[in-house]
Amino acid sequence: MVFGKKPKSIDLNVGDHFETVFWRNEGAQKETFPFRATHVGDAKSNKVILCGDRSMPLGKPVRVKVNRVKRPQSDGRGFIEVAYQGPVDFQIDPQIWVEKNIASKLQVLLEGGYSILLDGPQGSGKTVLSRAIADALEMEYIYFNCASVYEATDFVATLQVRANADGVAETIFISTNFRVALMDALEKPQNRYLVFLDEFNRCRPTARNGLMPALDTTRKIYDPETGDLLDIPGNVQFIAAINNGDQFVGASSVDPAQMDRFATLKLDYPPHEAEVNILAGRFPAVDKKTIGIVVTVANKVRDDDTVGADLSLRATQEACAMLGHPLFSDEMKSQEAIREALATAYCGRFPGRIEDEGSEAGQIWSLVVKSLNELKA
Repeated sequence: MVFGKKPKSIDLNVGDHFETVFWRNEGAQKETFPFRATHVGDAKSNKVILCGDRSMPLGKPVRVKVNRVKRPQSDGRGFIEVAYQGPVDFQIDPQIWVEKNIASKLQVLLEGGYSILLDGPQGSGKTVLSRAIADALEMEYIYFNCASVYEATDFVATLQVRANADGVAETIFISTNFRVALMDALEKPQNRYLVFLDEFNRCRPTARNGLMPALDTTRKIYDPETGDLLDIPGNVQFIAAINNGDQFVGASSVDPAQMDRFATLKLDYPPHEAEVNILAGRFPAVDKKTIGIVVTVANKVRDDDTVGADLSLRATQEACAMLGHPLFSDEMKSQEAIREALATAYCGRFPGRIEDEGSEAGQIWSLVVKSLNELKA
């Protein structure tokens, strides 16, 4: 059986299974076999791969089974005829937690060509998840921070002033990595690209309007460098991330027309056991019991309605990073080390001092101390 990545020398036989990506066949056999592929996994095939199943999705990894291998004749032509078996199930890095039904929805939506909006609290893993999806699907990953967008054209190019060869100031457009990726995708239709639009609701709402045609069936965006519309090729997909809530300064709500361009998935922090396992894998120097305390206290803060605070996964990671370092833990007893780590990783994220019970940091600290005392008891 042949699955996934294969060496350069490939000998396929009837009944073998493998993964590939299909495109429209423009060759002489296109009436019988409307779709063709050129690779077996990562390796170039020595024969063209043909399929007559018109339900075949184009430009996406699929599983196929070899039905027939036609050896090269005197004219030097040969081909591999395959049957479509279904889409490739992508496996996300086990160190990254994602709810099972969210993972299933992600795969269905990506296979359907939809743009996806990840809505979740800060530090819930939206950026990490987007990169893991790209890795799992072997897509080129392009990170774009929308917080730097002031005008609609800033998605594609920014206007800069520079001195020319004569020392005279001139204004030029500098392509963003967004535009570079689109141009690359147009030149390389065999590759797939995932553009991650981080902090999507931190750019001005009017600037987001310029992106709307790129996210619907129009699939175009204005290019200030050429003064024309730039096509968004079918091998480019978008995932955006937002933080919703009044506590986020500089963020704006995404209006219904903009939201309608996306399939929205709601994310949250991992459940207790999952977060403990993630941290245990990343910080082996910290015993699992201590990690359990770190996560339990974090969840006490997250769940407390009086403080209304979100503690991101970055906070629990920072606490474990300190607790796992010999310079930190060797100088203190375990309980004192935990208190010091949480004072910095948890309370340090909020205004005020922990000694001031009226400040946000003081309120968080009171909750941390109370939770630690309850665990100790």
